[in-house]
Amino acid sequence: MNSRERVNAAVAHRAPDRLPVDFLATPEIWRRLEAHFGLAPAALSDDQYFDPVREDILRRLEIDCRVLSYDQFCAPPLDKLPYSGRVEWWDVGSRSTPSRMWRLRTGEGTARDVFGRIFKTQNTGTAVYEESVPVLREAESVADLEKHPWPAASWFDFSRLREEAEKLHAGGQKHLRYRIGSVFELAWQLRGMDQFMMDLALDPDIPAFIMGRIAEVLAETADRALAAAGDAVDMVYFYDDVASNAGMMISAEMWEEFIRPHHQRLIDVARKRGKQVMYHSDGAMREIVEPLIEMGIDVLNPIQPNTAGMDPASLKRDYGARLAFHGGVDIVDLLPKSGADDVREAIRTLSGILGRDGGYVMASAHHIQPDTPLANVLAMYEFGLRWH
Repeated sequence: MNSRERVNAAVAHRAPDRLPVDFLATPEIWRRLEAHFGLAPAALSDDQYFDPVREDILRRLEIDCRVLSYDQFCAPPLDKLPYSGRVEWWDVGSRSTPSRMWRLRTGEGTARDVFGRIFKTQNTGTAVYEESVPVLREAESVADLEKHPWPAASWFDFSRLREEAEKLHAGGQKHLRYRIGSVFELAWQLRGMDQFMMDLALDPDIPAFIMGRIAEVLAETADRALAAAGDAVDMVYFYDDVASNAGMMISAEMWEEFIRPHHQRLIDVARKRGKQVMYHSDGAMREIVEPLIEMGIDVLNPIQPNTAGMDPASLKRDYGARLAFHGGVDIVDLLPKSGADDVREAIRTLSGILGRDGGYVMASAHHIQPDTPLANVLAMYEFGLRWH
């Protein structure tokens, strides 16, 4: 099988020729892999959509999946924005794939994204992360929220999406997914989590408006992107962290009322275009797995095994006939704290559980973090582990 056939077989609950794999990591891990393979960083320009050195690494590791993302195709009218800056595509702390990401550098260590979020760069000494600043915290009414520079679908240019997808397929077809973005997570980052949670309970018109505006843009841009991609893209991927390590961040009833309709809207766009759907939520979100299946998702990510109710064996037992899984390799204890042999054994065990009769794409349970030894990253992707 080629990579595309391999992943599609797994998603359809058929046994592929070998275990399909995916890769996501922080920039620090990417740089270590560049050094390991003796690759010089690429000189990247604004008219490129993918970092060819990172793509080279994926090919060397024989990774089956690739991602196209909404923020690769931003083209906002800079002269109409109420803030100014310099467009930056590549030096972005949260860039976990070869894909470029749009940012507007507005000052030293600060940037905005297309939704107007402010990001501050935080250096921990071992890694650099982006911290979101809540720009809508002071809004007191929907009228205040309407003044925010909300993006429009016309701020995105998908004219080269098909061409870029075909480049990824060159030399052997890959499984491509289009990353839509998030609704709940983006909304509370704009508002501030504490204020947003209080709003849901006390003044729900405010969070309803924010999520509605976000979902409207994401649904329309996804539809345009999928129309441009045609059959070159296999899957739609959206993400919204709605759970902590112990359980849901909001009640299931509140999720049902406020979040589910927006997620259903995104799923319906994908279904209309005949695409598979993958949904991401960190944490202990088992309480909504059944409703998500009813809504039409095909793949659940990232399967954090050290959170309540997310044991891979029980997930496979209860949902494996109707749901495929992506992720599952622990980034908290296993990858940073264990030896390479422990990592190999864990991959064998996990792929035997989640990959029984298909239904599994092996990947980390979030971006591989900078505290992970390179030996463990390489052990995780040893080619011999893909047969069991």
